[in-house]
Amino acid sequence: MHSAQELVSQLDALASLPRVYYRIREELDSPEGSVTGVGHLVAADPALTARLLRVVNSALYGYGGQVDTVSRAVQILGLQQIHDLVLAMSVSSVFAGIRPDRMDMNRFWRGSVMCALASRAIARNCGLPSAERLFVLGMLADLGHLAMYQVVPELAGEAQQAADETGEPLHEAERRLIGCDFAEVGATLVDHWRLPPCFAEALGAQLQPRLGGDSAFDAAILHVANQVVHADRNGESSEEAAARIDSSVWMQLAMSPAKLGRIREEAELHLAAYVALFFPKLGVQ
Repeated sequence: MHSAQELVSQLDALASLPRVYYRIREELDSPEGSVTGVGHLVAADPALTARLLRVVNSALYGYGGQVDTVSRAVQILGLQQIHDLVLAMSVSSVFAGIRPDRMDMNRFWRGSVMCALASRAIARNCGLPSAERLFVLGMLADLGHLAMYQVVPELAGEAQQAADETGEPLHEAERRLIGCDFAEVGATLVDHWRLPPCFAEALGAQLQPRLGGDSAFDAAILHVANQVVHADRNGESSEEAAARIDSSVWMQLAMSPAKLGRIREEAELHLAAYVALFFPKLGVQ
C-alpha cells in the first residue's frame, strides 16, 4: 500500500512548477509588490508573455486584440487574475510534457478544462467574486490521477477497471488497491508545489466537502463540477449527475439541482475555445 506522500515523493516530471510562477507569487506576497514588478517578471519570459497576450486578446476576454503589452494586461485584469492565469498556464505547461503509460491524456486534459469551466460557472452562479480562482482549482482537481498514473500506473488502471466493471466509486477502489485516492494525492502535490494552503484544502476535500474547513465551499464547488465531468465522459444526463450529489452539498451552495444542466451547457459551450488556448495541440472530440 502507498501513501499520498510516498507517491508524490517519487514524482519526477511533475516535481515543480516553472520558476517564473514562484517569482510572481513572491512579488504578489511582498509588501512592496506592484503591478509594474509583476509585469516585468512576466515580460522577462517570452513564452509566457506570448501565451498571456494570446489568452487576454482571445474572444473569451473581449478585448478584441487591443492588449499589446504585459503591463497593459496587468492593468486591465488586476494582479489576482494575472496570478490565476499564470498559474493555469504554468500547470498546463507541466501537463503538456507528461505522457504516463495507460493514461488517455487527451481525455485527461479535456476533463481538466471541463472541470475548470464548470467550477467557474458554479462560482459565478453562487455570486463568488473570485470565480477565476475556481477555474484554476478546477484545472487542478484531477491532478492526483496524473501523479498516480505516473508512479503506479498498473494499480491506477486496475482501480479504474474495477470502478468501470462493478460500479464501485473510483476513489474507494483507489483506497482499497493503492492505499490513497486521487484527492489525497492531488492535495499533497499542490502542497509540495507550495501553492496557497486553501488549494490543498479544497482539493483534499472535494470528495467530502464538509471536511474542507475554511475551504469547504470551494470543495463543494469542485464536488459538483466533478459530476459534470463524469456525466460528460459517460454520456449521462445532467439529471443523473445531479441525483448523485448529496442534498447537503446543494444546501451548502444554496443551489438547486435543476441548475446543473445550465452549468454543464455553459462549460460545454466554452470547452473547445479554452482547450485551444491552454492545450493548442489537443483536439476536442
